This record gives sequence, structure tokens and C-alpha cells, in this order.
Amino acid sequence: MSPVSHFWELILGTIIALLPVVNPLASAPTFLAITEGDSPAHRLAQLRRACLYMVAILVSFLIGGTFIMNFFGISIPGLRIAGGLLVAGIGSAMLVGKPRGRTAEDPAEEEARAKRDVSFSPLAMPMLSGPGSIAVTVGFTSLARGLLDYAAIILGILIVAVISYATLRLSERITQVIGANGMNALSKVMGFLILCIGIQFVVNGVLGIITDPAVLRAVRDAFGSA
Repeated sequence: MSPVSHFWELILGTIIALLPVVNPLASAPTFLAITEGDSPAHRLAQLRRACLYMVAILVSFLIGGTFIMNFFGISIPGLRIAGGLLVAGIGSAMLVGKPRGRTAEDPAEEEARAKRDVSFSPLAMPMLSGPGSIAVTVGFTSLARGLLDYAAIILGILIVAVISYATLRLSERITQVIGANGMNALSKVMGFLILCIGIQFVVNGVLGIITDPAVLRAVRDAFGSA
């Protein structure tokens, strides 16, 4: 595989894996609720800052992912399995439970409404860069072999941020067109995609353990001595 094709594959893979987890469409009702009463200019300014914070958070975890893994002694297969379970849990909750968006009676949302600046919390974290998207981003550290690979993943994160900005900027029109039932159905579809991504992470982690040379050597030695 040529470096150029691998570069574009990493960009596309980052977008495909991250966008359903970020799921800006599911965040649209909450975004409108916590910015209710704001002027259009102030709402867009907070949205821009939230997307910038999202990029900063995810890139920080991408760059610091290797250090975190080494510091805590976490293997790549273990990271994939843990991240996969977390992402699958989020997808399962979206698929069988309520939509991810909070209701108007939620105390956290009421508190957010009262704040003057909601760009970092709850917009950037946990709405746009929550545990699921952080787990997916850290998981991509196992695919990065050099600076070009990191650049591809960061570019993918930037594209997801741009898509999120465009989606939430049009959130008022989207919710009017789709309606509550449409948003609920879309949340179910996104939940199924996220569940599939999480399960695939777990499968990749298990395969990584099974095919690890040290594990194969230990199994061979155990059967050889038996």
C-alpha cells in the first residue's frame, strides 16, 4: 500500500468512525435548548468555540494517547477492547433507549442555560467530544506509524468538526424539517452504527491478543510441555 493511499484511508476511517459517535444531529435539540434566548451571532460564536475546543480535546488525546498507554501499562488490544465496549454501550443505549439529547427538564441543561458561555461545557464536552469519541480517537493511536499518519487523523478530526459546525448551525431548520419522530429514528440508526463500530473494536482487540507472538509462543510452550 502506497503512503498516499494509506493517508487517505486514515482520513476516511477517522471520519467514518468518529462522526457517528459525535453525532451532531442528535445534539441539535440540546444545542438549541441551552442557547435559547441567545442572539444568532452569540449562538454561532459559542458554536465556533465549541468546535475548536472539540478539536483541541481530541487532538490532545490522540497525541498523548501513547504516553497514557505506556504510563498505565495498557496494551493496544486492551485499549481496543475497552474502547469498543464503551462505544458499544453508547450505541446500545441510543438504539434501545431514549435519544441522546437531554429533555428540557434535565437539571444539567437548566444549569447550562443559566451560564453565559456554554461553549466548553456542555457543548464541547461531553456533547461533541465525550467518552465515546475520546475512546475512538485514542484507539487510532494504534494505527499511527509516523507524523504523516497523525496528520491524516488530525485532518479527519478537523473534517468531523466542520461537519458538526455546519450541522448544528442549521440545527433549527433540521429539527423543524425532520421533527421529533425523525430525530428519534435517526438516533436509532446512529446507535446501530455506533454499536457495530464498538463490536468491531472488540473483535480487533481479541484478534490482536490471539495473534500476538508472545501469546502464541506461550500456548505452544504450554502444549509442548503437556
